[in-house]
Amino acid sequence: MFDFSILADEWPTYLEGLINTTWLVAASLVLGLSIALPMALARNSSHPLLRLPAWAYIYFFRGTPLLVQLFIIYYGAGQWQALRETWLWQWLEEAWFCALLAFALNTAAYTAEIIRGALNTIPRGEKEAALAFGMTRWQTFKNILLPSAARRALPAYSNEVIFMLHGSAVAGIITVVDLTGAARIINSRYYSPFEAFITAGALYLCLSLCLIGLFRRLERRWYAHLRPRVQA
Repeated sequence: MFDFSILADEWPTYLEGLINTTWLVAASLVLGLSIALPMALARNSSHPLLRLPAWAYIYFFRGTPLLVQLFIIYYGAGQWQALRETWLWQWLEEAWFCALLAFALNTAAYTAEIIRGALNTIPRGEKEAALAFGMTRWQTFKNILLPSAARRALPAYSNEVIFMLHGSAVAGIITVVDLTGAARIINSRYYSPFEAFITAGALYLCLSLCLIGLFRRLERRWYAHLRPRVQA
């Protein structure tokens, strides 16, 4: 049977893990999105000096496992003596910062491809109409193309957010006390993997349901013009 006394005794550990998971995923998504937009524009550029580095970045982070990327940053950074002598080392020696950096770089690559695909599916007529109306290229991008791409990208981006939440479970491997890390700690104390990891899984499920509800609300708001109107 499920031992609820473990939950009663260890809820502060799970709460710490829940808080760490929430802010770590939220911060990585914000940073990743800020990297992804210019990366998507560079990937669509006709200039090879912009397009090829963006392609290489996206190809690497989409083509290798998140766990490997995390290990490269967390364990590999200390291999370079020159890096350990710079101000960056005070950040890179922190496990939470390495996890945040790995998550942000990883989700930025996937999000950049989502944005690039959304931009490429916008009908040319929208851009031509804006330019004919007298808008500058920047005004056309900011007021027409970017909002249109955001609507098209929302379903795919919602999946990426859920995947990022689930992928964040690897942070516990490098001593970050996220939900998975909390479950590992509790399992080591009580030797009760069922209670420890089932509880962590239930909390991940609750976070996922909250995110799904949030994106459904956004879809109802952004796609309101697509819903059929009820005639009186």
